[in-house]
Amino acid sequence: MRGVVGALAGAALLLPGAASAAGLVSDYTDVDIDQCTVIESDDTGAAWACPGLGGYPLMIAEGDLRMFVSFGLNPGGEKAAEQTLPPFNRLGAKLEWLHPGDDATPPPVATILRWYTERETGEAEGQVLVVTQILPGATCHIAYIDALAVKNANEAARQIANETAGRFDCAEEPEIVQPFEAF
Repeated sequence: MRGVVGALAGAALLLPGAASAAGLVSDYTDVDIDQCTVIESDDTGAAWACPGLGGYPLMIAEGDLRMFVSFGLNPGGEKAAEQTLPPFNRLGAKLEWLHPGDDATPPPVATILRWYTERETGEAEGQVLVVTQILPGATCHIAYIDALAVKNANEAARQIANETAGRFDCAEEPEIVQPFEAF
């Protein structure tokens, strides 16, 4: 959903944080469209400004039964605002924010969000952990992990965030961690 830009802010819905392996700290917010403000809506979809970690701007959009999630002061201008998974999909209820944890409200460097995907075969939904780099002007998906096929998928997602976030070139395709059978 193009054209959705602007400064977004929200109140954080924080849960206790947990340290990850390489020093980034994890905090969690709820993903609840009912707690968001509609910023655009038409026959093809909608976009919402939602509560983010410590008021960090978060945009969720839907178009053609696919979700889009972006971050920052210009979320609609980031590559993440144009990235989704190929099949019809929906978002999980929790968003994991990874940040250095070295001050009261550090800016996040990455997020991990579970997306549920519709499979063409009619099987049970797939589950993909989408790792997104948060960097002004370079916010984009950096990895896709099949949460049902990859052992310790959450740890794998955190490791990728620790090793790659802030250094990923958004002109590249996101890493697809194998095995991958989510769609």
